[in-house]
Amino acid sequence: MAGNSKSSAAAVSVASNTILVVLKLVVGLSIGSVSVISEAIHSSNDLLAAVIAFLSVRFAGKPADQEHPYGHGKMENVSGTIEAVLIFLAALWIIYEAVTKILHGVELQSVDLGIGVMALSTVANTFVSAYLYRRARETESVALEADAAHLRTDVITSLGVFLGLVLVRVTGWKVLDPAVAIGTALVIIRTAYAMTRRSFVDLLDRRLPDEEESTARRIISEHYGDFVEFHDLRSRRAGSERHIDLHLVVPAKTTVEEAHRLCDHLEDEIGAQLRNTSITIHLEPCHGQCEDCDSTRYTTEGPCRQETEDPL
Repeated sequence: MAGNSKSSAAAVSVASNTILVVLKLVVGLSIGSVSVISEAIHSSNDLLAAVIAFLSVRFAGKPADQEHPYGHGKMENVSGTIEAVLIFLAALWIIYEAVTKILHGVELQSVDLGIGVMALSTVANTFVSAYLYRRARETESVALEADAAHLRTDVITSLGVFLGLVLVRVTGWKVLDPAVAIGTALVIIRTAYAMTRRSFVDLLDRRLPDEEESTARRIISEHYGDFVEFHDLRSRRAGSERHIDLHLVVPAKTTVEEAHRLCDHLEDEIGAQLRNTSITIHLEPCHGQCEDCDSTRYTTEGPCRQETEDPL
C-alpha cells in the first residue's frame, strides 16, 4: 500500500515537471531570457530527479530476496544523493550562463511571456511540492522528500525569476535577468548541500535519531522483570526502513518457547511505535549467580532487576 502511494506521488511529480520544462524552455528561448532558460534547466533537473525518485521508490519497495536479504530501502538514499549532485551541477551551469550574459550583453524580447510562465510554475510547484512532502511524511520516503525539496527550491527560484522579470519590465534594466539567475543558482546550491547531507549519511549506517532509539529503549525497559538486562542496542536506517538489533539476557531457566514469546512481544510493541522497523534480538542466558532466582516463566515480575543497567 505504501509502495503504491509513493509511486503515485512520484508519477504526479514526473507529469508536472514534464509540462513545466517544455513551457519554460520554449518561452525562455523565444524571448532570450537566461533566467527563464536557467529555470527550464532547473526544471529539467527536477524532471530527471522525479524520474529517479519514481524508479527508486518502486525498487526500494521490493521485498527482501536472496541477493538483498535486508531489503532494497537504501535505493532511496542513493536516489536522494544522485538528485542532490544533479542540482549542484545545474546551479554551476546557471552561473556560467548568467556571467556570460553579463559580460557579452543581455538581449531580451518581450518579458510578458516569461512573467506568465514563471507565475504558473510558482503556483503549480507550490501545490505539487506540498503534496509530495505530505506523502513523504506518511510513507517516510527519503526519495519523495528529496523530490519535494527539489520542487520547493523551484518555487523559490521561479518566484525570484518572476520578480526579476517584473523589475525588468518596469525599469528596463535587462542586466537584472542574469543577476536574478545567479541568485537563483546560489539558492539551488544551498538546497543541494542540505539534500546531500540528508541522503548520504544513511548510506553510512548512521544510528536512528535519539528520540527513536529512546522510544525503543523505553518500550524494552517497561518489561524489566521478564528478562535480566539488555545491551549492545544498535540501529540504522535504509530509506524508509529502520533496523534495530540488541542482546537480551534472560534467566537461565527460561525455556525457548518463553523467550520466543517475549521477543515477539517486544518486537510487536516497538513496531507499533516505530513504523517499518525490522528488529533482531540475540538471546543470552544469565550467569545464574543470584541465589534467589527461580524465574522460569514469561512474567512481568522477576527477582533479577537489581542486576540491570540503566537503559537510558
